[in-house]
Amino acid sequence: MTVVVTGAAGHIGGNLVRALLKQKRSVRAMIKNDTRAIEGLDIEVVQGDVRDVASLIEAFKGAETVFHLAAQISIVGSMGGLVEEINIQGPANVAEACLACGVKRLVHFSSVHAYHQDPNREPLDETWEFSLGKNELAYDRSKALGQRQILAAVERGLDAVILNPTGVIGPHDYKPSRMGQVFLDMAQGKLPSLIEGGFDWVDARDVCQAALAAENQGRTGENYLISGNYATVTQYYELVSELSGEKLPWFTCPQWMARASAPFAEAFAKLFDKEPLFTGESLRALRANTKISHEKAARDLNYQPRPLSESIRDIHDWWIEQGKLEATVPANAKESAVHV
Repeated sequence: MTVVVTGAAGHIGGNLVRALLKQKRSVRAMIKNDTRAIEGLDIEVVQGDVRDVASLIEAFKGAETVFHLAAQISIVGSMGGLVEEINIQGPANVAEACLACGVKRLVHFSSVHAYHQDPNREPLDETWEFSLGKNELAYDRSKALGQRQILAAVERGLDAVILNPTGVIGPHDYKPSRMGQVFLDMAQGKLPSLIEGGFDWVDARDVCQAALAAENQGRTGENYLISGNYATVTQYYELVSELSGEKLPWFTCPQWMARASAPFAEAFAKLFDKEPLFTGESLRALRANTKISHEKAARDLNYQPRPLSESIRDIHDWWIEQGKLEATVPANAKESAVHV
């Protein structure tokens, strides 16, 4: 039977569609406009908007499973209410359409940001509080509230399971994502400096394998943290530089200095209608929890993420295939000195 993927043209979506095709599944990809990540694939493509229940019902007709990925990522606040419309009302609409169409299972993609991150050096698992406080970032709060919408629908009979990935990286990043662009900037030596901090990085392909396992093995109404490997920005860049041959910037900006300059960076970007290199919100993300547990996913979904160095190598090779990077064999590329 048909499997529907919302947000199919996104970074995880493009990888998930490919994983489903490897399983010989019949895939219906729901998109809003961009098709770069799925061009040339043997799939059905339909237009839809998570803010429009009627378009969702049309897209979900005859579907056995729905993977809901469509979301609005933001490091600049609410974006005039768009974040809440897509990340809170969107899941509510998706759940309503699933119930109306008799979908057997919904796999909803939330985020680690749905969880409050402090204290950031204590192991974070699925028992932690959600990001619902008044001081939480708009994106974080929207993901927590969107997850609540799915759980409310479970109480009404929807068979749904929820995934909470960390910072997603990996190949098939066609737009590219924010982290995909940062990777290119690193590999091309375009970053003027690094910023103190780090994040838990997970490969999009590992997230997709967790999603496929969750479709059959995930427990109804449960959510699973899908983490990978924590690395500082410097450690991440070191892995990239070993492949690209580009030297690391000589300066790493402390968090206090970056936070002080963030308003100016945002104002400058707004003046020239560009996305800021960093914002107060993205800096806060780099101070996120350093010990995010995927023990529950390992137990229930047999989840095991690959090493970060493997993801970095595959991303580098993929960008070479796309013609965005030149193939090089730097002297220090024989063996990674950074083990993450």
